[in-house]
Amino acid sequence: MSIGELGFVILAAVFWGLSGGLSGFLMDKGWDPLIIAFYRGFVGLICISIWYAIKPTRWNKKLILWSILAGVGVAGNFIFYNISISEASVAVAATLMYTAPIFVLLISFIFKLEKATLFKGMAILSVLAGVILMTEVYSIDSDSVTLLGIAAGLGAGVSYALFLFGFKYASRHGKPQNVLTAAFLTFSLLMLFVIDYSETISVLSSPDIAWVVLLGLFGAGLSFYLYVKGLERTSPSTASVAAMVEPVTASLFGVVVLSEILTGIQLIGMGIILATVTFLSFKKE
Repeated sequence: MSIGELGFVILAAVFWGLSGGLSGFLMDKGWDPLIIAFYRGFVGLICISIWYAIKPTRWNKKLILWSILAGVGVAGNFIFYNISISEASVAVAATLMYTAPIFVLLISFIFKLEKATLFKGMAILSVLAGVILMTEVYSIDSDSVTLLGIAAGLGAGVSYALFLFGFKYASRHGKPQNVLTAAFLTFSLLMLFVIDYSETISVLSSPDIAWVVLLGLFGAGLSFYLYVKGLERTSPSTASVAAMVEPVTASLFGVVVLSEILTGIQLIGMGIILATVTFLSFKKE
């Protein structure tokens, strides 16, 4: 692994964070979170499909199967995350979803995909501590959190790990344009079961359509291309920790664009995450 390849993963997470802030902007304008999630992936599918049409490559069975798994993981992550928000809160949902590095390390260790080292364990605990401080989940009233909200949040974390492994192994059997086309097609088809069709169609004639397209370009098309390229020679656990710059970017977007205010505790949490990812970037495996 080189810093450049890990840098692709980090840059992808930065774009995810920006798209998270943009999603929040669209939610404030009244759009349903699942509609936003659908268009994020669907616009990404259109972008990648154009790329594939210009530069087609061969398909194979393993590429298709791993790409479908990745698409299922992305859909599950979006759906479970939104359920967790509705049943608990954004803070609880985000904290539970970012337990993904733990699931990634456990899966990697069980299937002997990589060694579970003390450094990796400490890095995961460090970013989790940073996320807890950033979301201030410790101050949430326990009565407002349901069992379904907790289960859905953990489901989002497992789905996150699922699409990481899906993209990781799909990239070994084909080019990014093939991988992403199959994954986003799977995602779009699954999302059709959970979205409201009338509201989905109304987006096309809405003045917010430009923001929706921008969300898809940065939140799916460009970011996932960088992610797949970065995963080619980056271990799953390292990639999962590096991607934790996403909540930091989303928070900074909220401060700069949405005029939100961060507390001192949240700034400490942000600093912990950035310090861990920076150290990880310069430590050779």
